[in-house]
Amino acid sequence: MDLYGGTISALEKGLNFSADKSKAISQNVANVDTPNYKVKTLDFKSYLNEAKTTQLEAYRTDQRHIQFAPTTSGSGTHTYSNFKYNQNGNGVDMDKEQADLAANQIYYNALADRISSKFNSLNNVIKGGR
Repeated sequence: MDLYGGTISALEKGLNFSADKSKAISQNVANVDTPNYKVKTLDFKSYLNEAKTTQLEAYRTDQRHIQFAPTTSGSGTHTYSNFKYNQNGNGVDMDKEQADLAANQIYYNALADRISSKFNSLNNVIKGGR
């Protein structure tokens, strides 16, 4: 049974992408003073393609059982090896990282709000509108 036509699983994938992007940005910020550190970023296209091709096979004993959804590992992380922002070979631009972090936080909050709304409407239906 696919509630909301796959919307919840799409929102879940978006939340996973945003969490992985936040981890990459956090690593960049944490290594801002590390000599020769190379910036890491997450590519949405490769992340999306991996999510589309990943399949999880499972044995269901009854057709009424819920199907298993594919999971992603978030391996769309790329490192810019030839980019140097500072004299010590470090490629981290703090202004860009802070802007990316703020944009990613807005994206995450919007997805979380949307999935919360879906679950609240489902909860409302289960309770019979009370």
